[in-house]
Amino acid sequence: MLDSLSGNTGIGECALLPGLSADDREGYEAKINEVCHAICHAIPLPDLTEWPSIRFGVEMALQDLEQQGQGVLFPTPFTRGDEGIEINGLVWMNTPIKMGEEIEKKLAEGYTCIKLKIGAEDWAEELRLLEGIRRNFPVSKVTIRVDANGAFSPQSAPKKLEQLAAFGIHSIEQPIKAGQWNEMAMLAATSPVPVALDEELIGLYHPEECERVLYTIRPQYIILKPSLLGGFAMSDHWISMASKYNAGWWLTSALESNIGLSAIAQYCAIKKPNLPQGLGTGSLFYNNFASPLKVNSGYLYYQPEKAWNYDRIT
Repeated sequence: MLDSLSGNTGIGECALLPGLSADDREGYEAKINEVCHAICHAIPLPDLTEWPSIRFGVEMALQDLEQQGQGVLFPTPFTRGDEGIEINGLVWMNTPIKMGEEIEKKLAEGYTCIKLKIGAEDWAEELRLLEGIRRNFPVSKVTIRVDANGAFSPQSAPKKLEQLAAFGIHSIEQPIKAGQWNEMAMLAATSPVPVALDEELIGLYHPEECERVLYTIRPQYIILKPSLLGGFAMSDHWISMASKYNAGWWLTSALESNIGLSAIAQYCAIKKPNLPQGLGTGSLFYNNFASPLKVNSGYLYYQPEKAWNYDRIT
């Protein structure tokens, strides 16, 4: 996005995640072209209510342009390099042996909050893995979050949540598949492990829908992914609704490049979070845009002395 008067350029990322983004459907490229046409001809943008990843990209670009196009969208102590954002160490679903090795690596790197994907491997083995972590790292030393990605059935979930509770689990994301509001509400009301909604929020575009899902389920936490929910304004609304229904929250990136990840981290910094955030996905890429972002000892930092170079891939 170019300001013809100042010559500044605003960069935004439309981070479409195939199979998960609500706008992963026919007409996406045409809608992008429509947005570009509107920007180039200074006419009103098309309605992007049901195109969350495009809305995210447009919001990013406009905010970057407003801040002179230097990649600093929300100036804070974070972007000045004075403060870091605590993040969880993400351990992807794998064999228990591989997951165990990855956990040891994350802990050695200084993370005090670990997030594990569970539910796809042998359940007894996964419980043994958690037992092993807790044997060596008590709750006072390491926080464990788990994400089932809807792997449990409503019938099996209560027993599995009871088993997980024995290991002092901080929270479980999406224990059952999205769309089962009554069943999820029952779990949130009775589970000994706090329930966090993730996929449940994707595809809800209107304020009344957002409030209805939280009113019905009453989760303990919600997970905010701006590129999947529709950008910063929509994330603001979710945070407001979470406060109304006494739910905590944290922000998570969703495989954006460093451009989108930086924007989410900067937005996160203005919210002054008091929980570890899910902003460690940049390390999953084998190539990425060179950026001022750096992870050290379980914190994400912004190094202002390192200028953005959108032409250089790491």
